[in-house]
Order: sequence, then C-alpha cells, then structure tokens
Amino acid sequence: MTAGAADRSGPPATPRRPETLLLMNDRTLRTQFGPQELARLHAAASIGQPLSAADLESAAVRARLAEAEVLITSWGCPVLDTHVLQAAPRLKAVLHAAGSIRGHVPPAVFDRGLLVTTAADSNAEPVAQYTLGAILWAFKKVPFLAMDARRFREDWSYVHERGELSGRDRTVVLVGFSRIGRRVTALLRTLDLARVLVVDPVADPDEIIAAGAEPAQLAQALPQADVLSLHAPELPATRHMIKAAQLAALPPGAVLINTARGSLIDTAALEAACRGGLHAVLDVTDPEPLPAHSPLYD
Repeated sequence: MTAGAADRSGPPATPRRPETLLLMNDRTLRTQFGPQELARLHAAASIGQPLSAADLESAAVRARLAEAEVLITSWGCPVLDTHVLQAAPRLKAVLHAAGSIRGHVPPAVFDRGLLVTTAADSNAEPVAQYTLGAILWAFKKVPFLAMDARRFREDWSYVHERGELSGRDRTVVLVGFSRIGRRVTALLRTLDLARVLVVDPVADPDEIIAAGAEPAQLAQALPQADVLSLHAPELPATRHMIKAAQLAALPPGAVLINTARGSLIDTAALEAACRGGLHAVLDVTDPEPLPAHSPLYD
C-alpha cells in the first residue's frame, strides 16, 4: 500500500441515522419504549421533537412528518392514508411494533413502494403461550372455581356445578389457522394435550393434518368443543361469526377463549350465554373496554 493510499484510509464513516417519528398513543409508548429501548432507538435513528404522536393535527407533528424517513407505528396510530403520505415526501419505511397492519396501512402505502414490516411473528409467541395457559386452566375450570371459592367460602358444594374438571380426552377447537393458531396447535401437540380441530376455510387441510390437527367445519366442530379458542382476523366476513346460535351449539361446561378480536363475537349473545352457564376467558372484548354495567365482569 502506498503512503497516499494509507493517508486516504481511516475509520469508517458513521452511518447516517434516518429521521424517525413514532406514531402511537401515550399508553403504548410507555409500554413499549422504556429507557433501554429509547436508548437503542436514539442510537439507531435521528429522533426530533415531538418523539411520538397519536394524531397528525399539530403543526409540530406535521413538520416532523415532512422530514420523516421512517415511521414506527403501533397501537393507537392514525391511518396512513393519501393525505398523510402526501405530507411525508421523504418517507421510505413503516415499521409496525405490533401485529396486524390492516387498520392503518392501506393499499396506497404499498402503491408508493414503501417498505412495511410487522412484529406479528414476535407478537404471536406470548399470545400463543397465554392461550395454552388459558386452555390448561379451562380444562380444570380454575378461574371459575376461584371465583366460586371467593363467593361461597367454606361451602364446597359449588365444585360439582362446573362440569368436567379433568384434562383427559378433551377436544379443543381452534378457529383460525393463523400465526397464533398454528403455534397453539404445535404447543398442544408437543404436550400431547387434547384432540385438536381446526376451523379455517382458507387453510390447506393437508397443512392442518401435518400439524397434528383435524380440519373441520364450524357447525361440525362446535358440539364437540370442550374449549373453543378464537384466532381469526378481524374482517367484515368474520364480524360476529360467533353469535347466539354458535354459542348455543357448544356443549354444557364448554369454555370460550378469545385472544383475537372482540368483534368476532356478538357481545349481547355472549352476555346471555354466560348468564346461562357458558364459561369464557376474554383477552379482548367489543367494545374495549366494556362498559361498567356489563355482566361479563361478573
């Protein structure tokens, strides 16, 4: 190497940090970005003020949007419609720090050729683990017996009011062979727990069978369900897919688990069914949160 070449060599240039704006509500920001996450973010991106916004109405946020090359979105972010895209001429990527992007990423985002990522795979893991825990507790009716114990105290007559309390020879019906539905299926099969029926009109039946489950139609599966667990997406076609008729088809002592979207179930029908003895574990509801007078709290 000549002296001139050596002189031209030196430490590598520091990569330019992209201008980045977080679009999410304050509660989500506090949940997802603690001191360590914020330190990593500042090291990787150029962050101005305001750091984040739940809407794009203020002049300060609009000014940041005009400079933004990356948007980090999550729960509580606005829809990235044509007006937003026009106000963000330098935008190159939308990184979603949650699961589904359906609610805020319309076709116009892809039409412009922007990079879009989602944390859906990472988000699916804890939801599947929670669902497995809920299923195990559902077999034994743990949360419902705990409620009874607080109510009746030393009178143990309630123990036999909740139906079968064994995990033996049980059937779990999963509605939706989604990222989460597939993981729940795998967890149940790995632990050799229960017969698993999967209801999903667009899933390949061979894939369901290869995963160790059985493809089924909803009407056929419901009367067999000791546990019904919902993992379908929120679409116009899936709104209130579980109504009074579907709830009535469940056998006595069945447990409904919803970790997907509250709108999949007709809430009024669910309230009536729970008054009539249906057990339910609800991670999501419609509306969210439920009004204070909802009988589902009890």
